[in-house]
Amino acid sequence: METRTLYNDFPTFLKRFFPGKVQKISLNAGFTCPNRDGTVGYGGCTYCNNQTFNPEYCRTEKTVAVQLEEGKRFFAHKYPEMKYLAYFQAYTNTYGELEALKRKYEEALAVDDVVGLVIGTRPDCMPDALLDYLETLAKGTFVLVEYGIESTLDRTLRRINRGHTWQAAMDAVERTAARGLPVGGHVILGLPGESREDMLGQAADISRLPLDTLKLHQLQLIRGTRMAREYEERPEDFHLFDDVDEYIALVVDYIQRLRPDLVLERFVSQSPKELLIAPDWGLKNYEFNHRLQKRMKELDAWQGKLYNQ
Repeated sequence: METRTLYNDFPTFLKRFFPGKVQKISLNAGFTCPNRDGTVGYGGCTYCNNQTFNPEYCRTEKTVAVQLEEGKRFFAHKYPEMKYLAYFQAYTNTYGELEALKRKYEEALAVDDVVGLVIGTRPDCMPDALLDYLETLAKGTFVLVEYGIESTLDRTLRRINRGHTWQAAMDAVERTAARGLPVGGHVILGLPGESREDMLGQAADISRLPLDTLKLHQLQLIRGTRMAREYEERPEDFHLFDDVDEYIALVVDYIQRLRPDLVLERFVSQSPKELLIAPDWGLKNYEFNHRLQKRMKELDAWQGKLYNQ
């Protein structure tokens, strides 16, 4: 009997491009964000504390090459044959003067065993001149552009001080895909003011975009953020998934409504314990994935089962 694939995973996606094991190394290349420096807004997104996704080796005083070498040492003892993707992750990694951006990307690609780039950015920070350059670069190496979409509802984007619209996200993804570049998206489930129906409706909107990959994350309340203060003042505006099984149920329903060929890279985010207020499930990514897959099998659920084209 044929075994049905529950969902398309990221390692399988990478096998289309690389014969062996490939690992992303997160970088902090010293970028800021137009939602912090006043170009779009001040203060950043209400949920954002960048410390939550920077490993110890990511220090802005270190060069891109030094961060990559330290990241390689971290992984190489397990897999000596490993190749690496330079993951420009912190803040907005296309926000800057074009020549300065090129220098950072090319510094990363000059490091031994680095076989491509993953560039995390905002939908409102992708000028055509940079797309021209990335399109040319991608003729010789792997380049994945990952956009923080976060929500498909403009009222939510305004509420979290995101500084761009859903239309801007659609435009950026479509312009990038038109260049033949792989495109990723990132959304947060559980943002204030969004109902379960809103979140499930998002799956249909996301599926209409020419995205190759998608990351889902649960909303996490992080110490020192504006959202943490808002939660103290109006907890009734928030629905935090304190029960992991409730979040799993939502993710199962969401996955079933997604386009069947979309690659699902992640379902959860893990912030440092000292910064995290809630929800704190105490689960590693692989443990969450195991529970999710078990539940999908129990429900005879699979990606795209409820997808309406």
